Amino acid sequence: MGPQRIVCLTEETTEWLYLLGQEDRIVGISGYTVRPRRARQEKPRVSAFLDGRIDKIVALEPDLVIGFSDMQAALADKLIRAGLNVLITNQRSVAQIFETLRLVASLVCEQVRAQDWIEQCQARHRQMAAAAALWPVRPRVYFEEWDEPMISAIQWVSELMAVAGGDDIFPELGRQSMGRDRIVADALAVPARAPDIILGSWCGKKFRAERVAQRPGWAQVPAVRHSELHEIKSCDILQPGPAALVDGVAQLHGIFARWSGRHQPGSGRSAAQGDTALLRSSMRP
Repeated sequence: MGPQRIVCLTEETTEWLYLLGQEDRIVGISGYTVRPRRARQEKPRVSAFLDGRIDKIVALEPDLVIGFSDMQAALADKLIRAGLNVLITNQRSVAQIFETLRLVASLVCEQVRAQDWIEQCQARHRQMAAAAALWPVRPRVYFEEWDEPMISAIQWVSELMAVAGGDDIFPELGRQSMGRDRIVADALAVPARAPDIILGSWCGKKFRAERVAQRPGWAQVPAVRHSELHEIKSCDILQPGPAALVDGVAQLHGIFARWSGRHQPGSGRSAAQGDTALLRSSMRP
């Protein structure tokens, strides 16, 4: 049977349980939840990311609370002290995201359905990577998770950029699990690595491409000279769950494919761009 009353402290667990057809088990969600859209109308919002309404969560009588990352340790501690069962996962890589999806699915007895979804997703990633392998050149990409201080891509984003056909200019930072260890201390380190594309996903804050372009010493960055500054909403890429694995990587692939199309003979819609639409349509619930 598994837990019957689940509070989800982050969006990705909510989205995954909906995809598995187990949304009736959810009794509370994060206030930042936007996927799926209907969850905000159907479920009470009981937490932010770093804190929550402990009294309201307790009143829901959950038999399990699920959260994500060491950043929720203080919130988890409060809930545990209130007598609740709490599961905090700490996935950082794409492989770890898939394993976490399997873990949550096992809790609600949906292993078969979950594995089918995961295998389809992995197959699409392979198709996408194969399409990108045919491009004559791959873009060098700077992904900015936050602006002050500048924080580069977390591991799963760095890995998804590779799947989508781009090369992270700070792969060594992507391997660091903590945000403080992904800080780009020297702003001129970005121009030094000459990214072709700059992507911004400022954790829920609107990405301001014009401000990035005006940073001292950035005028000659290829991405700035060619106006290749793009936003990907944090709900689509910075949640370690279905959103990043489907829509986030599809958006990355589309941006990279269009860039690649401008750097090869001929024009027109590339096979890689076609894969983007195929991935999105095939993975919708």
